[in-house]
Amino acid sequence: MLTLPVYMDYHATTPCDPRVLEAMIPLFSKQFGNAASRGHLFGWQAAEAVQIAREELASLLHADPSEIIFTSGATESVNLAIKGVYEILAGKGKHIITVSTEHRAVLDACHHLEKMGAEISYLPVQPDGLIDPVILESAIRRDTILIAVMYANNETGIIQPVKTIGGIAKKHGVLFFTDATQALGKMVVDTIRDEVDLLACSAHKIYGPKGVGALYVRRKNPRVRLAAQMDGGGQERGFRSGTLNVPGIVGFGKAAGLAAIEMEGNMKSIGALRNKLEKALLKLAGASLNGNNRHRLATVTNISFAHETGKRLLEGLLKDVAISSGSACSSASLEPSHVLKAMGLDDEQAFDAIRFSLGKYNTEEEVDFVIEKVESTLIKIREFENLNI
Repeated sequence: MLTLPVYMDYHATTPCDPRVLEAMIPLFSKQFGNAASRGHLFGWQAAEAVQIAREELASLLHADPSEIIFTSGATESVNLAIKGVYEILAGKGKHIITVSTEHRAVLDACHHLEKMGAEISYLPVQPDGLIDPVILESAIRRDTILIAVMYANNETGIIQPVKTIGGIAKKHGVLFFTDATQALGKMVVDTIRDEVDLLACSAHKIYGPKGVGALYVRRKNPRVRLAAQMDGGGQERGFRSGTLNVPGIVGFGKAAGLAAIEMEGNMKSIGALRNKLEKALLKLAGASLNGNNRHRLATVTNISFAHETGKRLLEGLLKDVAISSGSACSSASLEPSHVLKAMGLDDEQAFDAIRFSLGKYNTEEEVDFVIEKVESTLIKIREFENLNI
């Protein structure tokens, strides 16, 4: 039976998988110890639970468990990576390369460092959202210390050539950081294959809890050093002090373990639903796809509706369909999407774009409903326009 509203904003956040919630519950009440309390059973149980979660996430990333640093979320991980590298390596160089379509967490961290003396190169993207590796390599200077490129874009789903970028960074002796928040759990993310030195991710994008994330920090070839952004008890190898969120971490680990097993099947079914939705919507007058239709995640479609229809369509769907005009992480902004503008869209086109992002709990019945709802809402909008001509 169809339940309204239909949720199609999975790139903003996902519901907790019931199995994740089940794994977390004992850590709130029965096994509530502090993982840093090493003198009694409660602390040992908490520390063991954290270690198991560390191993589960490391396995999904093809990393060593000791390379996983737990944080409060991807934004903290991004800040720790970018600011931590800059503070450690500022004596070697002050140049950082990133991309104009990065998440605000990356761009704002870079803007902050510019005030501290850093020099940032914001690379352009092609109209399909992909960067040109040749342009990236030509931007590297003698004083370049970090390349920061998102794995998969949160608004368009565009997947960057991460393996190629990792190889370029390695060739020039530059550290490579990627924000894999959207990619994790939707595709194979391999830190070894991709020659990634630092990687940020978050639990709530893979059916885990909010308020917990992680930063992968390579330990050899090269051993990456960071300046801690939070001082205190020296937890997480000294990179991130503070009492660990044990229930959240356990939930993250469980979600990662489930993703490793179920990802391929989930992406196949979600991709089929996305394709059905997209095919129907692109038949509507004035609809156009934003971004490369091959190098992208199976979970999202970003469509612009012409003549300021997008904004009214979003309003018309509000009660029955949960969708987004862009990134939920910067939804307070009244500015058009910086991602779409970087891809060459003008303000009106960017304002009229809608992101439909699907997840493992969506059904074909829901897709059929959304298609019908979009079509009927557009008819009403155009009838109203004709009455006011």
